[in-house]
Parts: sequence; structure tokens; C-alpha cells
Amino acid sequence: MTAETPGTGELQQDIERTRAKLGETVEQLTAKADVKAQAKAKAAELTDRVKLKTAQARERAASQAEQAASRAMAHRQQAAVVGGAAVSLAGALWLAVWWWRNR
Repeated sequence: MTAETPGTGELQQDIERTRAKLGETVEQLTAKADVKAQAKAKAAELTDRVKLKTAQARERAASQAEQAASRAMAHRQQAAVVGGAAVSLAGALWLAVWWWRNR
């Protein structure tokens, strides 16, 4: 054996490295060629995205419904105050007319 020719051990190591790289390459190509797995992964991703958007829409709808209910309650309270004032005014007016007639 001369210094120019590699030893058997070095050749074996080189072959093993090449086999390992080849195995990795084959795995990568197999993964790219597995259309069914890619479709499942994409479907799962889209499903997650739709679930997230649905949850966000529900939260927005609940918030808007709560705001609408709050506004409706405020309007009812205002109507009650105005109605009460009108009844009070009508009662006072009736009392004044009754008092004026019965003096």
C-alpha cells in the first residue's frame, strides 16, 4: 500500500457515508412523491385554519350581540324614564285641573 492509494478502511467509511447520503436522498424523494400524505397534511392545515376563523367569528358575533343587548337595555331605560315623566306630568296636570275646579 502506498500513500497515494486509500486504505480499505477509508474506502469502507467512504462507502458508508455515500450509502447514508443516498438513503437520506431516497427518503426525501419518497416524501415529496407521497401525494396522499401531502394532501392529508394540507387538509389538516386548512381544517385548523377554518376552526380558528370560526372561533373568531363566534367571538365577534357574541361581542356584537352583547353590545346590541346593552344598547337595547339603555333604550328601554330611557323609554321608562320618559314614560314615567309623562305619567307624572299628566297626573300633576289632572291634579291641578281638579284642584282649580274644586276650589
